[in-house]
Amino acid sequence: MTKHEAGPAPERDRTQQETGGSGAAARQDDGAQVGTGKEKAGVPEAAIPELVIISGMSGAGRSTAAKCLEDLGWFVVDNLPPALIPTMVELGARSQGNVARIAVVVDVRGRRFFDNLRESLAGLDGRGVTRRTVFLESSDEALVRRFESVRRPHPLQGDGRIVDGIAAERELLRELRGDADLVIDTSSLNVHELRAKMDAQFAGDKEPELRATVMSFGFKYGLPVDADLVVDMRFLPNPHWVPELRPYTGLNEEVASYVFNQPGAKEFLDRYAEMLRLIAAGYRREGKRYVTIAVGCTGGKHRSVAMSEKLAARLVAEGVETVVVHRDMGRE
Repeated sequence: MTKHEAGPAPERDRTQQETGGSGAAARQDDGAQVGTGKEKAGVPEAAIPELVIISGMSGAGRSTAAKCLEDLGWFVVDNLPPALIPTMVELGARSQGNVARIAVVVDVRGRRFFDNLRESLAGLDGRGVTRRTVFLESSDEALVRRFESVRRPHPLQGDGRIVDGIAAERELLRELRGDADLVIDTSSLNVHELRAKMDAQFAGDKEPELRATVMSFGFKYGLPVDADLVVDMRFLPNPHWVPELRPYTGLNEEVASYVFNQPGAKEFLDRYAEMLRLIAAGYRREGKRYVTIAVGCTGGKHRSVAMSEKLAARLVAEGVETVVVHRDMGRE
């Protein structure tokens, strides 16, 4: 994951203006050679990709469960025909350990392909693949409410009613539900509660990670549409009106020193960083994995850039994976 990184101010200044953002390249960890039962002797069995099958009733939360696993680092494939699951596992085995955990969403949208699921899974057992099946269940009443709220038909209702489609799907999934390793009834669960249950099963002792984007911007170019939090640095004097600082950006050491020597700048940084610590803890509890913090000034060149860099450094020190983006730097 891309993280905020420090570097010499002048060199970073030039790089930022060319790229429009900062951050190190994503890490790539080299893993041991893995396989699917056809590998050569000496390959450790523990290196074989782990597999989770996500299935269950339409409208019961399969997409939410899949997104939760994706946020936990799983490679997720939605609506894969069951006959292709062994192929997916084999591709993961060839990834040199980069795809060590695979989650596949399988449901009745596959229609005739769905009948091959039991046969495909039985074939994987002979290859030593560790697999679990998660089945999402919900009451008829809850499912009817959900389908009516989004005004979409059940995939199996045809010319009938929603309840007819639900009944047909239950019958098709009866055996799979009986074979499932984990059944989660989502009738009374909201999205956050379902994510918490998935975290409890698959995150282990590791606390779910929060990933942050700290984005500087200029108010005169408009607010970032994807901002979760917005802070305004226009309460600080503008380096634009200092002739010797005007050509530079907030990545320049002299500009940053000017900004943080102003009354209230350091106090704001300390107090806002403390508030972000509280917000981050709450986001983790609620299952929110990504947050975008937009830091603005007039042109997005001086004050917002300097403050974004400092805030990002504070977040990294708190263990939050952080990337810095300077949206409007260089537009003037």
